[in-house]
Amino acid sequence: MTELRPAAAREVSDARRWAMLAAGTVAQASTAAMVAAPSFLIPQLHRPVAEGGNGLSLAAAGLVSSAAMAGMMCTLVLWGLVVDRRGERFALLGGLGIAGLGGLLATLTSSPAALAGALALAGVGAAATNSASGRVVVGWFPAQRRGVAMGIRQTGQPLGVGLAAATVAVVAHSHGIGPALWVPTAATVLATVGVALTVLDPPRPAAGERRAVVNPYRADSFLLRIHSSSVLLVVPQFLVWTFGLTWLVEGLDWSPGLAGLTVAATQVAGAAARIGAGWLSDAMGSRMRPMRAVAVLAGVCMALLGGAAALAEGSTVLTAVSVLLLVAASALTVADNGLAFTAIAERAGPFWSGRAMGLQNTAQHVAAVAVPPLAGLSITAWGYGATFALAAVFPLVAISAVPVGGERPVG
Repeated sequence: MTELRPAAAREVSDARRWAMLAAGTVAQASTAAMVAAPSFLIPQLHRPVAEGGNGLSLAAAGLVSSAAMAGMMCTLVLWGLVVDRRGERFALLGGLGIAGLGGLLATLTSSPAALAGALALAGVGAAATNSASGRVVVGWFPAQRRGVAMGIRQTGQPLGVGLAAATVAVVAHSHGIGPALWVPTAATVLATVGVALTVLDPPRPAAGERRAVVNPYRADSFLLRIHSSSVLLVVPQFLVWTFGLTWLVEGLDWSPGLAGLTVAATQVAGAAARIGAGWLSDAMGSRMRPMRAVAVLAGVCMALLGGAAALAEGSTVLTAVSVLLLVAASALTVADNGLAFTAIAERAGPFWSGRAMGLQNTAQHVAAVAVPPLAGLSITAWGYGATFALAAVFPLVAISAVPVGGERPVG
């Protein structure tokens, strides 16, 4: 669908606008839970067979856990093209259906290889909600409210991760991997219903104007610099998401239930950070200046977390400090996402935003797929503290990549 023709769809009420935002947020949360759930299966996959686990090495378990991200990474740009050509509603419904099917297949297998394949299929479908995230917000909300709206939309990711963290590890420990994966699968089905009932494609210029649109990647380096800085910032984000729970269970000897609830709380903090960053960007009239500040804070926080985690063993005080720093790092490392997506959608425009979102997510997920197995090797060799501290380098490098100077005034 290249243009929204019915007049009724061109003028929507505030209630419908916020309902669409809510449905998109739930869709993002359900697919985020689907993609994140395998990370919280790592303790079960790594658990010895004699104790009811799969007996995989930490690196192998990390590789299985990255399958959904791999499926997502390979299809983000394709879903972006679907968004640009057919619209957000079509992409969301199709993607949620595929994600639900992949989740269903994952619940029915006990083989690590088959599980990875089913999770990869789920990731293929989950990619649609990422590529379709921008235009629904930019198309239906005024510029002065887009930062907050996109911040709310982006809370779907940490809230979905929080849902997975609070349920998947403890269910897998008690009942196995299949029952644990019913949680994100059921959430995806419910999200599909919500999108079908509420989401409308935002209006766009007439299809004939497409030929006059200039490729935004040829105009300047603004979008490429956002992509590169986002890739650097995503490394610590996926490190704490993937191994935060495992560190609490194996490094601090917490129960899977308590560790899951703690990680779920970190995701609530992350959701609040995204909304706060979006509000700040609206107030400042800038998306990039807050994003650069996030990079500074994330780098400092990861360095402190690494030091505290390395020294925490045997110290109650340092253990408490390191857990608090884990919460802070989980919030800070996701605060930039809504800022980047809003800026990309605004700069790319209605005929390029889907592909630009797809490229943004692809670049991030190339890094995200590499994080679990490489971090697993690093943790095995040097420990959690050193690995957390090493991750601080990436956001510190990102500071100079954020394109503050190339930003146009908001609105």
